[in-house]
Amino acid sequence: MLVLLPPSEGKASSGRGAPLKPESLSLPGLTAAREAVLTELVELCAGDEDKAREVLGLSEGLRGEVAKNAELRTAGARPAGEIYTGVLYDSLGLASLDTAAKRRASRSLLVFSGLWGAVRVTDRIPSYRCSMGVKLPGLGALGAHWRTPMAAVLPEVAGSGLVLDLRSAAYAAAWKPKGEVAGRTASVRVLHAPTRKVVSHFNKATKGRIVRSLLTSEAEPKGPAELVEALRDLGYVVEAQAPAKSGQSWSLDVLVDEIH
Repeated sequence: MLVLLPPSEGKASSGRGAPLKPESLSLPGLTAAREAVLTELVELCAGDEDKAREVLGLSEGLRGEVAKNAELRTAGARPAGEIYTGVLYDSLGLASLDTAAKRRASRSLLVFSGLWGAVRVTDRIPSYRCSMGVKLPGLGALGAHWRTPMAAVLPEVAGSGLVLDLRSAAYAAAWKPKGEVAGRTASVRVLHAPTRKVVSHFNKATKGRIVRSLLTSEAEPKGPAELVEALRDLGYVVEAQAPAKSGQSWSLDVLVDEIH
């Protein structure tokens, strides 16, 4: 199983670990594309601060994020699973997983990123600020920048098993599963059951809980249909729509009344 996650806007501090080693990150086929984004982002943020804030879409209160980006090559690095914070990652609770579940997480979870493309939770990265919606002056829109390298790398990473897609729309734009990979991909949205609407907190918290449930259980769904059954066995209310034709993904709605 491969689980595709969005990053978090807020991130923990880099800490005092050894600096980033780009060549040590997973998915080495993305190295050149990562280097291109990293180089331009560092140069942008080391220059005109106001221009950098405008490009990155940062408010006055987030001015410090520009200086942080300028020092990405020398800042301390920590496992990505410790860097990403927020509602989804709080509900996922990587740090509190048992040893077996942590091993599954290291194999299964892939976090998409405007800066790194995608990383595993064990990859050591510094704290940064660069969403997939950013349009850099030189490289252009990051979503478009990542499409070609992702298309070359991700099908192999997906292997032959289930792909569980929990990304938000901006990050989903960087790679869309195609062909037979799409047929074993399940895209999930979380709906507030009484209103049938997507509510941000319900959406993020429930996605984190879903991933945690799958990692801590003995469920090993091989495809979308098995995933539906596994989630129902774990107590989730799921409505599934199988693809109308080949080359399309499954769509799963998880209905939630409240978050505990």
